[in-house]
Amino acid sequence: MNQQVQQTLQSLGWNEAFATHFAPFAEQGYSVGRITLEHKRIYRLLSEHGELLGEITGKLRYEATGREDYPAVGDWVVISPRAEEKKATIHALLPRKSKFSRKVAGDSVEEQIVAANVDTVFLVNALNNDFNIRRMERYLILAWESGASPVIVLSKADLCDDVDSRLREVESVAIGVPIHVVSSELGEGLEQLAPYLGEGKTIALMGSSGVGKSTLINKLSGSDMQRVSEVREGDDRGRHTTTHRELFLLPSGGLMIDTPGMRELQLWEADEGFRGAFDDIESIAEECRFNDCQHVREPGCAVQEAIADGMLEKARFDSYLKLQRELAHLARKEDARLQAAEKDKWKKINVQMRQRKPKR
Repeated sequence: MNQQVQQTLQSLGWNEAFATHFAPFAEQGYSVGRITLEHKRIYRLLSEHGELLGEITGKLRYEATGREDYPAVGDWVVISPRAEEKKATIHALLPRKSKFSRKVAGDSVEEQIVAANVDTVFLVNALNNDFNIRRMERYLILAWESGASPVIVLSKADLCDDVDSRLREVESVAIGVPIHVVSSELGEGLEQLAPYLGEGKTIALMGSSGVGKSTLINKLSGSDMQRVSEVREGDDRGRHTTTHRELFLLPSGGLMIDTPGMRELQLWEADEGFRGAFDDIESIAEECRFNDCQHVREPGCAVQEAIADGMLEKARFDSYLKLQRELAHLARKEDARLQAAEKDKWKKINVQMRQRKPKR
């Protein structure tokens, strides 16, 4: 890989870890690209050959056992480019360094990968009437689980009469997480975000509809890259503006993934993320008299003592229990799904073996 190609890829977030995983493919003459847009199994990607449209091979599609085996926005993929056609064939995914996932909406037990290979997740929350501290806890769980670093961006500060009060609320649930208050409309506080936007660094914007993600990306890019809409009258809730996930290049050299607003944010395999988001409660629980304390009526329960003393809000503890139950329920459903998938896999293998078996 020559110097110019290396510089081009590094500007897209390439690093030594990706290069190590790609080395065997490079020896076979393949190239790499980074997914910027996904649309019904057609992918737009950036590479040393510029922007290309990619399709995955039948082999990759056949061997995929779940959504995580398909490319997502932010992924690095192994390609055979056809530069003259502005197209490419996608043969494989390189291992991800981070992955922000949620469960798909509805009853289906399936993972939806929102963004891959992200360095920092901007969790955008509006300070107007749509402010929701419990929703923020959900975002924090998935952000910690993703492997990327969470940063909370409190937007629409110009529409809030008591910023300090809401900031204290956020600080009580986002322990150790950087928090920045901004107003994209007035251009205030945006300079605080500059350190995260360095060359080759990838940031993903997450948040509900109407929190100002598209306006923020337009301000940071210095152009109208994303369409924006006014919030609805009466409840301050935004209309859906962004309809798909897309990776943009910023003037600073950073890369930003904008995502559609998520009204329904269901958790997905978030054991580590759960502990990270509720580290305060987990730490208090370590002081309980019994290791298997359920924090209800057991004697010597440090959690109940903390609630009684006002050191822990009951609403936060109730949210902790609710999300804990949700993850346990998801784990049971996921286990059943995996068993069914394993059964189907062996059924396919047996069919293939019978087809290959020579007839007497």
